[in-house]
Amino acid sequence: MNKTVNQKAWFLVLPVLVLVAFSAVIPLMTVVNYSVQDTFGQNVFFWAGLDWFKEMLGSERMWSALGRQLMFSAIILAIEVPLGIYVALHMPKSGFWSSFCLVTMALPLLIPWNVVGTIWQIFGRVDIGLLGYTLEALGIDYNYTQNTLDAWITVIVMDVWHWTSLVALLAFAGLRSIPDAYYQAAKIDQASRWAVFRYIELPKMAGVLMIAILLRFMDSFMIYTEPFVLTGGGPGNATTFLSIDLVKMALGQFDLGPAAAFSLMYFLVILAISWVFYTVMTTLDAREGK
Repeated sequence: MNKTVNQKAWFLVLPVLVLVAFSAVIPLMTVVNYSVQDTFGQNVFFWAGLDWFKEMLGSERMWSALGRQLMFSAIILAIEVPLGIYVALHMPKSGFWSSFCLVTMALPLLIPWNVVGTIWQIFGRVDIGLLGYTLEALGIDYNYTQNTLDAWITVIVMDVWHWTSLVALLAFAGLRSIPDAYYQAAKIDQASRWAVFRYIELPKMAGVLMIAILLRFMDSFMIYTEPFVLTGGGPGNATTFLSIDLVKMALGQFDLGPAAAFSLMYFLVILAISWVFYTVMTTLDAREGK
């Protein structure tokens, strides 16, 4: 017996496909077009082939920005993931204070990125900022606009303040999904607090933690607004990450061909690493389902 297939669902999907085509596919094709051609303006193009990709692969500037970006993302993940888990473990599980903590933790996530950069730019100034003034009063030489270490510390602390809440909220959701029977069994077995975390809580949080790591990696690897507003990529090129360097190349120098090739390689790196995270997540889900 042949089943009748209802194709009317495509009418609901079609608006989404059209929206994705205009917002993602068409701009991507434009970037691909610029990456293999050269132009001197007035819509006059000259075929360049893979020359821009070869130039970028041999560019010390790109590799330096990539190194800074990888180091920043690694530091961010190393701080925010354990800190988010720690906060989630010590949050109230229910009642008024649980709701209060959840709302408070969500507040930094509601602040626009450019406002976050502006807040910390003012906060760290020695003349009017509370942080800068306090450190100077304590005799600590702090200046994020001139000192490379100070700039890095400020950008990292700013990102930790802004995004640790996301990890904590996801970890808290994973903890709340654990049935009480697991804790009762651990109590009967007189398991230590570390054993409960190691063998009950951490495995049950693995799925949401992988999502948190994936989201935080993608966000940190594409970070632009906050460090640009705070330091402008300085001092020198100390905080010039990939996105900032790409914007400088495309808009500041108007090197559209190299910038397009740069952005495509940038996109492929993010896509490859995200695919690795996704593969790990699906593998963990498959193991839990057995």
